[in-house]
Amino acid sequence: MKVMVLGDTPGLDGLTQAERADPGQPGAGMIRVRIEGSSLNYHDLGVATGAMPSSPGRVPLSDGAGVVEAVGEGVTEFAPGDCVVSCFFPDWQDGAPTIGDFSRTPGDGIDGFAQEHVVLPASAFTRAPAGYDAVEAAAITTAGLTAWRALVVDGKLKAGDRVLLLGTGGVSIWALQIAHAMGAVVAITSSSDEKLARATELGADFTLNYRTHEDWGARVYEWADGRGVDHVVEVGGPGTLAQSIEAVRVGGHISLIGVLTGIGGEVPTAALMGKQARLQGLIVGSRREQQDFVRAIEANGIKPVIDRRFKMTELADAFAYEAGASHFGKIGVEW
Repeated sequence: MKVMVLGDTPGLDGLTQAERADPGQPGAGMIRVRIEGSSLNYHDLGVATGAMPSSPGRVPLSDGAGVVEAVGEGVTEFAPGDCVVSCFFPDWQDGAPTIGDFSRTPGDGIDGFAQEHVVLPASAFTRAPAGYDAVEAAAITTAGLTAWRALVVDGKLKAGDRVLLLGTGGVSIWALQIAHAMGAVVAITSSSDEKLARATELGADFTLNYRTHEDWGARVYEWADGRGVDHVVEVGGPGTLAQSIEAVRVGGHISLIGVLTGIGGEVPTAALMGKQARLQGLIVGSRREQQDFVRAIEANGIKPVIDRRFKMTELADAFAYEAGASHFGKIGVEW
């Protein structure tokens, strides 16, 4: 079968198509899935470029969706023909977080979904949302579930809450759709007025170009009735954290997700203390949380925003497009 693999040296030039043996039929507790679509994440880009070291020959991509072709003995949750989507942490089924690394994350510590077929434990997948194609389904694994956990699981989002989102990448656009569907009021930032206009069409209530308004944290604070926002989905990291703290209300919640501006930096501790805000790091979520998210998607009719689709053989081009940061929402890849 055809797979895409990392080269011996890091970099997009090393991504190549290879042939590997078919994984065969599933054993007890396992399912065989025909992979039809995936989506790109910042994590995947880091693995592909070597910024997050992995092993030569590793099959990339942490998101995968497709159709069950066969089930092993004892599997009752799925049947041949079912549409399924992968889990970012296949060993984290439920409960509080217990995993803090990527040693068992597909496309990083183990082979990912840039391949035609996989045979894996049934517990490494959930049902895909009804009416989604494979690329749309794959978009929930990492970005969608991260936004869901940040706002709903950890943030306890409720109607009328005010939310600040940074940028218009996969996590932020998912968060916009989730927050809007749940009756929250949303502010979003970008350096592109065109992207902000698109965000408004998706339900954003307040938009701000952070290049035009470098004091965007203070401006969002004032927009939120002069008391600050209840939630911030912080995908920037050290370069944006100070302004996110400026924007949040006293006792608010900041979900620390991204490292787009670096992996370390100064934390304005006095400002954070003064706000008495909860700053919480998180990495995606559990299988149970993904199942809850799928039900919420179906109840609200949310469809992910797919900016562009590439063929799997164009994976290097897809990553280069992602690195250019011109996309809005998710980038899909498909066989």
